[in-house]
Amino acid sequence: MIVFDKLWETMKEKGVSTYKLREVCGIDSKTVRRLRANDNVETKTLDKLCAALGCSIEDIAEYRP
Repeated sequence: MIVFDKLWETMKEKGVSTYKLREVCGIDSKTVRRLRANDNVETKTLDKLCAALGCSIEDIAEYRP
């Protein structure tokens, strides 16, 4: 299972709110809800997140068996 717990930690460290993700980075509220629920998201969304946060995929997602 892929979980996005690290995303929220990284956002907090960088001072980025979900509002900024939605309004500035173009990530809609439905996608934010899916991330919170650890649901499937598109790779282009992961790319947007990494670009917006200036981080790598390991900073926002983690695989847990």
